[in-house]
Amino acid sequence: MFLHDIKIILSRVSEGGNAGAVCRAMKNMGLSELRLAGPQPLVLEKVFTMAVNAWDVWENARIYNNLADATADCSIVVGTTRRRGQNRKSISMTPRELALWLSERPAPAAVVFGNERTGLEDAELQLCNFASHIPVSEAHPSLNLSHAVLLYAYELFLVMEQQLPVKGNWTAMNQAEIQSLVGSLSYPKREEPVRFLQDVISRAGLSQSEGKRFKEIIQKADRLAEPKN
Repeated sequence: MFLHDIKIILSRVSEGGNAGAVCRAMKNMGLSELRLAGPQPLVLEKVFTMAVNAWDVWENARIYNNLADATADCSIVVGTTRRRGQNRKSISMTPRELALWLSERPAPAAVVFGNERTGLEDAELQLCNFASHIPVSEAHPSLNLSHAVLLYAYELFLVMEQQLPVKGNWTAMNQAEIQSLVGSLSYPKREEPVRFLQDVISRAGLSQSEGKRFKEIIQKADRLAEPKN
């Protein structure tokens, strides 16, 4: 994976100054694709004041109605959060661990940041394949949005700046294709097992042909399990 394969997604961003500072942090570290999912009204003057020499990142940003739409074409979706719990994902990496792991994965991937005040809600984090957290002092664990983006961007830059193409690399299924695959399986349709299987397939980086073969194996297993008269 390369830097240009990484998408930074801000979900429900509410402060123009933060959005502008995120643009500057991204450009500092060679990232260029910004997506806004369900943004609140932003004061553009504040955006441009903080996006010093990074106005092109803002001007090229793509806006989506919601996080599901913003991540549909991504193979891997990482939700950033400092909170843990039953609905907050079982796997969490630090920014450094994440950068190293992503560098060996197929493209593309998204790193998602929540609203400045509330972070990612449970339902938003469920749309991600796993979580990532920044180790900080418990005395003051909350980070400014742009500072958090900069920490991730820095670690990604260190690992991927000199990344060379891998011969025979593959293209992994995106979230929309994974959801379609899981929906076609004879598998419990409850939210938790469906999300579990989607996350596992995403982290495995299956290509479309591998996904098709996986489906055939599951269907064959279902047929073999059927009681014979």
